[in-house]
Amino acid sequence: MLSIGLLATLLFKLTKVPGGMFLSGLFLGLMLLVLIIIGCLILTAILKLIFKRIHFLTILSILTSISFLIFHYQLYSPTLKIKVPNSYTGEANLVLYNVEENILTVDSNGIGYINDWTFEEAYTRPIVEQMDGKNLDNRLVGFNPSSFWCVTVGGENSIRSKSFEIVPDDTTTQKPFDSKDWRSFINKRLVLLKNPNKGIESYETTVEIE
Repeated sequence: MLSIGLLATLLFKLTKVPGGMFLSGLFLGLMLLVLIIIGCLILTAILKLIFKRIHFLTILSILTSISFLIFHYQLYSPTLKIKVPNSYTGEANLVLYNVEENILTVDSNGIGYINDWTFEEAYTRPIVEQMDGKNLDNRLVGFNPSSFWCVTVGGENSIRSKSFEIVPDDTTTQKPFDSKDWRSFINKRLVLLKNPNKGIESYETTVEIE
């Protein structure tokens, strides 16, 4: 029962995982699940030769439960709660900074700051509210249908961010993702550098692939 329950919740979670290239997160996740189950079946057959008195399904259930729990952990994503100025529209960037605590209240330029762990792990759609408490979920525009966050990536010392857009109230259709040069508004001295002995490198914009 535990193994089946973990599998069911994994399938649900995979529907929210971003994809890569032309493949959805669900398809990629299902491929991994098939490999996990095949691996558990092979290992169960080997262990059955050693522990002959233990039922085959008991061993399989234990192995799959452990494997599914590990997969759950790998898929974990925090749901970020972001505050923006009242009536703010445009691009919101969470810049990878050398900070311990995330700064999720963005400034008038739409810039907030996140640590390395959050940058690597967060992929789910965030909760976005104005300072007055108004929820902006119906005005959020993600990068594409399979990946909400637009992510800038590059070398070990590049300026990176996770971003999305907030459209005005009177916008009836979602417009294409429109990136701007947000780098001029940040304090470059606090950018997280993997190699402090080198300067800041160039960057490129791409969709995140988990």
